[in-house]
Amino acid sequence: MPQDPSSAPSSASNTDASADTGTSSTTRIVDSLTRAIVEHRLHPGTKLAEQKLADHFGVSRTLVRQALFQMTRNHLIRMEPARGAFVATPSADEARQVFAVRRMLEAEMTREFVKQVTPAQIKTLKAHVAAEKQAVASQDVSGRTELLGDFHVRIAELMGNDVLAQLLGDLISRCALITLMYQSTTAAEHSSEEHVEIIKAIAAKDDALAVRLMTEHLQHVEQGLQFDRKLPSNDISMALSS
Repeated sequence: MPQDPSSAPSSASNTDASADTGTSSTTRIVDSLTRAIVEHRLHPGTKLAEQKLADHFGVSRTLVRQALFQMTRNHLIRMEPARGAFVATPSADEARQVFAVRRMLEAEMTREFVKQVTPAQIKTLKAHVAAEKQAVASQDVSGRTELLGDFHVRIAELMGNDVLAQLLGDLISRCALITLMYQSTTAAEHSSEEHVEIIKAIAAKDDALAVRLMTEHLQHVEQGLQFDRKLPSNDISMALSS
């Protein structure tokens, strides 16, 4: 008996579903690895073995490879011929260049934000800094790292500028690697304190002061980097199970 064409699954539908599943898996891998890097659970120089990642995520090596190539775009991963993928190890020169770009972007972002800031947005930023302080006080390294970086992205989000937020997010992901490699352990508390002063200037609608404080804040972070620090190491299984 002929099958009703309307009840038979189409090959196109099956292909689309498979593609969606692959895309979802790739995104999950990218998100998981990015978070592990940003939160300092995966350290610079860590080898990312495709088979080990495939086993961990329960996917094919092809999807893992796609995720790793995707992560090379924001410089979190480097691919080496015949050796595979590694968490990037930014040089001192790259670190300086990243902070130079951030100062240019965030100075103008701060200036524009002061013009449109609302009391509700100030309240949001104060709550964010309170969470930062709690993470610093409790020695929650991954939590404070994420929150300290997110403070800057949060301003762009409050401005409603999704492009700027994404761009800053990519830069701050790279900064997470840089700070892991070169930042001293006392720098986090100082950064949070400077965030407080920046918020005060923004709330006072003092754009000149707010821009100066933001610029000085980023300069202080860069100046606190110790480029002769020993490179940390970590195990991928332990990092991804956190």
